[in-house]
Amino acid sequence: MDAVREVAHKEILPRYLKVAHRRKNDGSLFTEADLAAQEALCRRLTQLHPAPLVGEEMTAAQQSEQYLLGAEGLWCVDPIDGTSNFVKGLPYFAVSVALLERGRPVLGVVYDPVAEEAFYAEAGRGAFLNGEPLPIREPSPSLAGALASVDLKRLSPRLACELAASPPYMSQRNYGASTLEWCYTAAGRFDVYLHGGQKLWDYAAGCLILAEAGGAMGTLTHDDFWADDLWRRSVVAALDHQVFQEWKTWLRQKL
Repeated sequence: MDAVREVAHKEILPRYLKVAHRRKNDGSLFTEADLAAQEALCRRLTQLHPAPLVGEEMTAAQQSEQYLLGAEGLWCVDPIDGTSNFVKGLPYFAVSVALLERGRPVLGVVYDPVAEEAFYAEAGRGAFLNGEPLPIREPSPSLAGALASVDLKRLSPRLACELAASPPYMSQRNYGASTLEWCYTAAGRFDVYLHGGQKLWDYAAGCLILAEAGGAMGTLTHDDFWADDLWRRSVVAALDHQVFQEWKTWLRQKL
């Protein structure tokens, strides 16, 4: 956590609202701050625990190579999740770091440097926000009363239209930083969560934080979250298990 905070305050916040941006081959944005933060995190994290590291700003070939080398221990880093927000001056982005062992996260930190909120969890030891156990509020007991976090752009047109025209929940948000959306669900700020396709660094820390907060997760096609595609995994999640079952059932009926 100290390493993540230090990198955020030295490499990211001084460049907030000031950096130029470019586009990667997949169309997503990246900046000088992304690259500087990833390099700094690589140095700090491998000093803490020598292990291969997968970072969002690596090439796909480098990511695959590092993942295969990290069967016994692997750092997974998203230096700035929500780069579009960062570039546009929207104060909703985060640094995400996870340590994986045998393909599963055992430690996760998601840090929002603008709000000064650090979400973190260790496998078997609970999840926290700035020292306070998660969740910090009780979730809705029903899907009809839920506040949902839904990213529509990676969903099938049919499902996206169903959600837009006849949503089963009370209200919906999408702020553009998936690592924080996991954490907001774990905290009880969102009641249900849906994303059409995430990379490893999008979910590695957040899924542990939600699990340790007592939440439930799967994908659009798998009850076992870990059985889906490693590099493009959909997310169906909720803090309340009964609401999760209702949410999952509704979504799969619309596929």
